[in-house]
Amino acid sequence: MPDTADRVDLWTIPTDQPDEVVRSLRSLLDRDELARATGRGPARDPVAGRRFTVVHGVVRLLVAERLGLHPAELAWRYGPHGKPEPAVGHERVGVSYSGSGALAVLALTAGRPVGVDVEEVHDARVATRVAERYFPGAEAEFLARSASPAVLAERFTTLWCRREACVKAYGGRLVQGFGLPLAGPAPLRLAHPGTLGEGPCLLDDVPVPGPFRAAVAVLGEQPFRLRRHRWKALSEACQPFWQRN
Repeated sequence: MPDTADRVDLWTIPTDQPDEVVRSLRSLLDRDELARATGRGPARDPVAGRRFTVVHGVVRLLVAERLGLHPAELAWRYGPHGKPEPAVGHERVGVSYSGSGALAVLALTAGRPVGVDVEEVHDARVATRVAERYFPGAEAEFLARSASPAVLAERFTTLWCRREACVKAYGGRLVQGFGLPLAGPAPLRLAHPGTLGEGPCLLDDVPVPGPFRAAVAVLGEQPFRLRRHRWKALSEACQPFWQRN
C-alpha cells in the first residue's frame, strides 16, 4: 500500500558551535538579523548572540537549498503576528523554527502550513503557576496529579510545545492557544482550534536530545510523517550545496 502521507522534514540544530562556524553563518545574515545577533549594550548576552546567529544562519542554509537559492539571497516576509516565510517561494515550502538554549529545530514542508516548537524542560514551580493561570482546568489537574516535580515539569513542557506549535502553524498569537485541549497521547487531531482559524490541526511530539521537549503541528486533514535530520556543521552531507563539486 503506497504511503500517501505528507512529509515534514524536521532538523535538530545544536546551537553551540565553534568560532569558525559562527563566523561563516554570520556572513549569511541580512542586515536586520545581523543587528539582532550583534546587538550591543550591558544586557546583551554574547552566548545568546552566537546561538541566534547559528539558528538563523542554518535556517537560511536549509530553506535556501530547498528553494535553489544562495542563502544570502533569501528574503523573508512576516505575517501579522511575526510568522516568517520566504518572500519568494513561500507556496513551495512551509517553514517554522524554534530555539531554546543549546538546541533549535526547523520544520520544512512542501508548502503546507507548519509550526514547530522546542523548549528546555521548565522548572516545576514555574510550570505550576503558569498552568493554574492559563491552561484548561483538565490540564492543570492532570499536571497536579504528577508523581513528582520532575514528571510535572516534563508534562508541562510537552503541553507548552504542543500549544506553541499549533499557534505557529496558524500564524496566530500565543494567547489564542491557552484554552486549547492538548493533553493526551500523541499524535493528536485538534478539530476546533478556536479563534486561531479553521480546523483541523494535526500534532505530534518530536523526540529530541538532551533536557528538551519538542512538538510539530500541521494544518489540514492529510496525515503527515516526520523525516528527522541532525544538522552537523562539518559534515560532507551538510556542506552548502553551492560549494559541492
